[in-house]
Amino acid sequence: YTLLASLPMMAGIFYIYTVYSTLDFCLLNSLNFMNWLFYFSMMFAFLVKMPMFLVHLWLPKAHVEAPVSGSMILAGILLKLGGYGLLRVFCFLQQIGLKLNFIWITISLVGGVLVSLVCLRQTDLKALIAYSSVAHMGIVLSGLLSMSYWGLSGAYTLMIAHGLCSSGLFCLANISYERLGSRSLLINRGLLNFMPSMALWWFLLSSANMAAPPTLNLLGEISLLNSIVAWSWVSMESLSLLSFFSAAYTLYLFAYSQHGKLFNGSFSCSGGMLREFLLLFLHWFPLNLLILKSDICMLWL
Repeated sequence: YTLLASLPMMAGIFYIYTVYSTLDFCLLNSLNFMNWLFYFSMMFAFLVKMPMFLVHLWLPKAHVEAPVSGSMILAGILLKLGGYGLLRVFCFLQQIGLKLNFIWITISLVGGVLVSLVCLRQTDLKALIAYSSVAHMGIVLSGLLSMSYWGLSGAYTLMIAHGLCSSGLFCLANISYERLGSRSLLINRGLLNFMPSMALWWFLLSSANMAAPPTLNLLGEISLLNSIVAWSWVSMESLSLLSFFSAAYTLYLFAYSQHGKLFNGSFSCSGGMLREFLLLFLHWFPLNLLILKSDICMLWL
């Protein structure tokens, strides 16, 4: 994935340097490239990094095999680099972007719905959270490529919010994994009886994942819905399904892991440590605090 996606981008960068003898963004801003081959070569690396549906299969594999620190950094920072890269290259790909962006938006919206359905049949905690990242990044990508003010602001906001939220959920999945020795939802059940203190954090971060009101995710999703619906009315259908399934798989994750009978193979019990509570608090606190000063995220263009 990394090699095949980034080699065309390197060729695109060499092409700019050969033709214009500069790689400075300030100078490239005044140019408008209409070469579709160049457009695809520059876009593809970032679409894989986001990841867009159809080139997303590396993400669940990477998350499931990575240690918790790797998962948290991948979800919190590395996925957002794809969005940031798109933001930067669109300063000189505007004109051709307006013509060709519909391809990626269509794939992302339809793919987001399909990935949400995949989430509903996952039994691995980490895989479920990883697939939910793909669905959320589908909305971010669509808003970003709609090329409107609302879309860019919403994408920026949701990238920050999702980085904090999914990183916290991976941390919670690891806390359960350390206690029970398994990531399976069939074993991680009834955790409300097992670790009542962690159930609160599960609830707070799950509600953030489904964009419940006091969180920054809500602000990002509302502005993204605005921009995508303004781009095309037809997208209403997939957006409504995306919002519904987003809540559905998050409730599935929370209800299945916290409620029900405790797995009868779990024999030792240990509550949360102060270090873990502090880590989760530092994920959740900015998520709810930033919405009180949301102009930082929304009025930056």
